[in-house]
Amino acid sequence: GRADFVMGSRIQGQREAGSMPPQSLFGNRLACWLLRRLFKVSYSDLGPFRAIDYHHLCRLEMSDTDFGWTVEMQIKAARHGFAALDVPVSYARRIGTSKISGTLKGTVLASTTILGVILRAAFLEPKRGDGGLA
Repeated sequence: GRADFVMGSRIQGQREAGSMPPQSLFGNRLACWLLRRLFKVSYSDLGPFRAIDYHHLCRLEMSDTDFGWTVEMQIKAARHGFAALDVPVSYARRIGTSKISGTLKGTVLASTTILGVILRAAFLEPKRGDGGLA
């Protein structure tokens, strides 16, 4: 009952050494900084875990089916005025190699998609109430 939108934060939680490679940490910090500057919301992480009730989720009208869904959800939740809460989560090293942060191609694709979603929402899409990310 304390929030409409809850996200797990690897930044606030216990991270096993090496669980987030440098490019993931940098990209995560950059994305959260952009969200703070452009949308006036304070998320600590793009987060591996989210909790939102079905009614609120439907209101977000999610569209991204790729790497950008995380920031799309965070931007839309902010634009709807949902009360957000970061909760610490533990994060361990993955077994095997990530197809995203473990490869140059995956890192570039994820980075450009996430930044594209943020910049498009900030500068090209109408704000809530104007038919945009409502």
